[in-house]
Amino acid sequence: MKRVPWVILFFSFFISSHGQRNSDYGIFGGVSSYIGDINPGRLLYAPGPAAGVLYRYNFHPRHALRGSLLYGMMRGSDRDFSNSFQAARDSSFSAGAGELAVQFEFNFLPFSTQGRHLNFSPYFSAGAAVAYLNTTTAANTHISSIQPVIPLSFGFKVNIWKNMGLEAEYGFRKTFYDNLDGVKNMVSPEDQSLIHNNDWYSFTGIVLTWKIYSRLAGCPAYDDVDKKPKIKKCRSGKR
Repeated sequence: MKRVPWVILFFSFFISSHGQRNSDYGIFGGVSSYIGDINPGRLLYAPGPAAGVLYRYNFHPRHALRGSLLYGMMRGSDRDFSNSFQAARDSSFSAGAGELAVQFEFNFLPFSTQGRHLNFSPYFSAGAAVAYLNTTTAANTHISSIQPVIPLSFGFKVNIWKNMGLEAEYGFRKTFYDNLDGVKNMVSPEDQSLIHNNDWYSFTGIVLTWKIYSRLAGCPAYDDVDKKPKIKKCRSGKR
């Protein structure tokens, strides 16, 4: 965990040094939570803090490819539930999830942080990720694993000021791993399903994005995000 802030700092520096006209850069802040054997269905159960950074390359006002580096904490306890099976089992855990993901993003409306003020759009994204999952159980057992993950996210974004955007997002992660909570298939056969056989986790929060332009490329000006961007020459005093 002590290395995570340094990794995020390095990632932020790396992507900011490769700024280009169609790129967005962002920071994420919010909460993470989990669904699995201990919590079979509550959304946003026992949320823990989460943070991260992202980079997005916009191919079109509706289509983009983004990379993200996120880290979140989560926990679970059978004592939070009233059924007799969990009361007898009495399991609990705390865990951290560090994730590197690449997702294709689709905007339902044309959108750009360089477009009209208060331009907005709902969006959906899906892709592939690798997660480092680190769990500590009530018995002080430590379990860590690197796992492939399918990230799925949806949210709403708005252009709030000049080249800045604000997004509210909920993202859930399908894992192929059943030990995030330290409990493996500890449910009755009739309760097992495709969803609950493996554990899930989620990230929910706010993303602040911005654009960084190179002055050597000129001053970009969009009449409308639906039209082809036009380049205007900078005034000599602003170079």
